[in-house]
Amino acid sequence: MKESGAHGSPYLLIWIYLVVLALASVAASIVLPKVPAELAIYFLALVKAALVAMYFMHLKVERFFIHSLSLIPLALVLVLFLGVLQDVVFNR
Repeated sequence: MKESGAHGSPYLLIWIYLVVLALASVAASIVLPKVPAELAIYFLALVKAALVAMYFMHLKVERFFIHSLSLIPLALVLVLFLGVLQDVVFNR
């Protein structure tokens, strides 16, 4: 990625990427049918979350240990998701 600004910080460029991805999410919800739109929006949300984590949370320059610490909340979300999945699927 091309560095921008006096100190080499790409914050403005990343912000522009985030705005474009947000607009793409809105466009997907308008143009695409429901299921493909939801999949596209989820994918774009993951990309936006990765950009925020890498640049605004400075994980791009951290060591692997810090990256592995970010996996703990993801594991907890997976446990919670699997915990309520049965209720969502069978109690409609």
